[in-house]
Amino acid sequence: MNQAKIITQRETWNQALLTIPHAHVLQSYEWGEFKARYGWRPTRLLFEEDDQPVAAASLLSRRLPWRTHTIAYVPKGPVLDYTQCPVDAQSDASRWDRVLAGIIEQARRQRAVFVKIDPDVSVSDAGALDALRRAGFSPSTEQIQFKNTMLLDLRQSDDELLAAMKPKTRYNVRLAARRGVVVTPGGEPDLLLFYQMYAETATRDAFIIRPYAYYLDAWGLFLQRGLAHLLIARYEDEPVAAVLLFRYGRRAWYMYGASTGRHRRHMPNYLLQWAAMRHLRDLGCDTYDLWGLPDDLNEPANEDEREDMWGVYRFKLGLGGQVVRHIGAYDRPLNRPLYWLWTRALPRYLALLRRGYTPA
Repeated sequence: MNQAKIITQRETWNQALLTIPHAHVLQSYEWGEFKARYGWRPTRLLFEEDDQPVAAASLLSRRLPWRTHTIAYVPKGPVLDYTQCPVDAQSDASRWDRVLAGIIEQARRQRAVFVKIDPDVSVSDAGALDALRRAGFSPSTEQIQFKNTMLLDLRQSDDELLAAMKPKTRYNVRLAARRGVVVTPGGEPDLLLFYQMYAETATRDAFIIRPYAYYLDAWGLFLQRGLAHLLIARYEDEPVAAVLLFRYGRRAWYMYGASTGRHRRHMPNYLLQWAAMRHLRDLGCDTYDLWGLPDDLNEPANEDEREDMWGVYRFKLGLGGQVVRHIGAYDRPLNRPLYWLWTRALPRYLALLRRGYTPA
């Protein structure tokens, strides 16, 4: 494998990335372009063998408050064929080793305190885990993305997709249609409506969201590039639920969902997901990533111990997908004193301030 190339052209990057298995939308040129508006600097590293792309890493770096150092992050990457990483007989170094070394080298050049990665690697992939350990990576105390997800195979007929659902889910899909729920595509003019529903969902389910301007930048950019699709469920012409789907290559992600508290008995969210499956399949997608399950998939012993994500998990489980467990985020410290300060001392200090105490 040659040294990593730095790619600066959108078309060149996306074309190369999409030839590599497991390409993720958070590694797309567009995601780096969006994050650059909010203080992150993207550096796109392409690794080749015999002039063919075999791995890629869109590395985002951001200046720390004291300005002399950065933090670096490869969201949902590096991207490579996790199941096909042969050993180079001459150097006895795997493709993983070389990719990780290239990422570390680039992070050092940018004076990163540490670099974080969270590739979609299975927890059972011993080879990848060994490579991470050899390169000095260890499990991160701060997870940015969800570790676990659920994948739906869209290379099936309507009857096969419905048959894979749990009976109650299948019943609710049909109930929503019988009761007159209708799902239609949305566009940029509907983003404020979607955000208002999303904010209502956040208040109801007690999670924090960003200001509208942030989402307008992200959602608008991906809609304009044909990489996002908004679907809105209505009952008697009243919007009651919506999903924003991201798409990259032949894979799609259910990243954002929203609903109001009205007409929930008509089960609009079930019909909305059914419409999403068919819509994505028509666009040529073969995998639908439902994006996010609890870290612990063992059912809690009682209601008080349940994660907020557990209800979401039960809903997604009914859709008939396959649960996939990933390794989550791994960190590689490059400046250990500053890494300790950033990941241990500073969070403790801020926690004390939030509780109203001043450290002695």
